[in-house]
Amino acid sequence: MATPFASTPPAIDFAASGRRVFAVEARGLEAVAARVDGAFSRACALVLAASGRVVCTGMGKSGHVARKIAATLASTGTPAFYMHPGEAGHGDLGMVTDADIVLAVSYSGESDEILMLLPALKRQGNRLLAMTGRPGSTLATAADVHLDVSVPEEACPLHLAPTTSTTATMAMGDALAVALLEARGFTADDFARSHPAGALGRRLLLHIGDVMHTGDAVPRVPGEASLGDALLEMSRKRLGVTAVVDADGVLLGLYTDGDLRRTLGDRSVDVHATPIAEVMTRDPVTIDSEALAVEAARLMETRKINALLVLDAQRRVVGALNVHDLLRARVV
Repeated sequence: MATPFASTPPAIDFAASGRRVFAVEARGLEAVAARVDGAFSRACALVLAASGRVVCTGMGKSGHVARKIAATLASTGTPAFYMHPGEAGHGDLGMVTDADIVLAVSYSGESDEILMLLPALKRQGNRLLAMTGRPGSTLATAADVHLDVSVPEEACPLHLAPTTSTTATMAMGDALAVALLEARGFTADDFARSHPAGALGRRLLLHIGDVMHTGDAVPRVPGEASLGDALLEMSRKRLGVTAVVDADGVLLGLYTDGDLRRTLGDRSVDVHATPIAEVMTRDPVTIDSEALAVEAARLMETRKINALLVLDAQRRVVGALNVHDLLRARVV
């Protein structure tokens, strides 16, 4: 198949080329970081004071950057979404309310698709935050706050493909999101609530009560039961443990598969006649019903156990779970 490239490319040090890109982009980031000053603070104040959302927009590579900035803002406590400027001119501008702030990304500051939106946005009263590489551009001068993301050079040796400039603009968006996150007092729990399907969400939102077995599914026998009764209960409930409780459901002890293996090694034990109270563990590892599922996983790993009983404040057995329940919930 014919290609527009040379059939025999010259020998090239790919690693050196890659390192050069990192070096060029690092210098670009340093240059932009030095300009995080009063304008940046005004941008943060503008967003914090707004009662609406941040509407991010941009064309081409700037559009991809704007989309990423919107996603980062939204996941860190600042309501935001991306609006394609071309589609905005054909009806999507109706998504923008007068309470919203528009964050326009254009390295040249002269993107026609964005500039044609400015009169409508100004007429509606929207505040405009711009990120450009040209402080004297049309977009920069029209903005209420302008963030200068200009870089000394692109990493592309042809100085054509947006490389350093897109990296720097994305970093400016990250800086904005993080500063706003800190100002809002946004926590890991807040982050998890906006990521319920992710690993962090499962770790921080899933409680013991969401994964434990309850009611009749909890293996338990009374304190006067025999070892044989306990074994039958363990076999029926298939959790590898059984709780031993008093008449009020308060925990007296625990018997596990591991205890069974040790018991069978003792020839003096009669499986049918031995009281469970003689062979149970009287002070087993347990967990509170209000704990997170990830705490159960950590406790099982630390104590080298495969199952836990769940107790309420009165030490009544209210649930049970094993490592398989945590695996099914994708906590481990």
